[in-house]
Amino acid sequence: MKERPSFPARLDFLAGKPNSKRPTPRGVPVQGIGLDSRAVRMNMVHQLAGQGIADPLVLSAMGSVERHRFVDSALVNQAYEDTSLPIGLGQTISKPGVVARMAELLRNGASGRLGRVLEIGTGCGYQAAVLSLLAHEVYSIERLRGLHDKARDNLRNLRLANLHLLFGDGMAGYAKGAPYAAIIAAAGGEAVPQAWVDQLAVGGRLVAPVATGAACAGRQALVVIDKTAQGLRQTVLEAVHFVPLKSGVA
Repeated sequence: MKERPSFPARLDFLAGKPNSKRPTPRGVPVQGIGLDSRAVRMNMVHQLAGQGIADPLVLSAMGSVERHRFVDSALVNQAYEDTSLPIGLGQTISKPGVVARMAELLRNGASGRLGRVLEIGTGCGYQAAVLSLLAHEVYSIERLRGLHDKARDNLRNLRLANLHLLFGDGMAGYAKGAPYAAIIAAAGGEAVPQAWVDQLAVGGRLVAPVATGAACAGRQALVVIDKTAQGLRQTVLEAVHFVPLKSGVA
């Protein structure tokens, strides 16, 4: 597994400033109107708050990252709806509500940024960009070469110095970056891999979808695992639907 270069500058649009070097995708209105308008993202943030998301850092991050930059041009008009969208290779970009919910669970009321975070399943890079605003350092691993390359393209001009993209088997985690203050997964398996638990720091938290009931039923629930000095504490939360967790690379 080779570590990919990080992105050495900053996200210009976080301060409400247009990034003149960022190309505008086909079909997306010019800066200041339509999907590029901060007002559109703020409307999404208000909806998230209405759903119960209360962490101010999570809401700020969700309002800062332009989700339409991470979806195919044919789907940009749905970018700020609370829905998952296809990103190719049988994978999806999660609903904003799910991204915000999992991020809030991951932070668990922290007053500042998290330490080092591991994301399993980079996908198109959207959640990785959000996590980069919530943590001091993020390692994000993707098993599908096509999506890994797409995420690199989506994130390159955002120049996130604290985000590292990796191509490899997410089920194995990334031991070189361990221990992690938090681990988050964007795919659900029958159980949480032991490698993730081993790489989680004592005092850390893991948030992942896990299959419930018969494997053929396809049901999943959001699971939170807290690693304490006394052992693991697991909490099963609401039903969710994620793509299946798979091993190997492709």
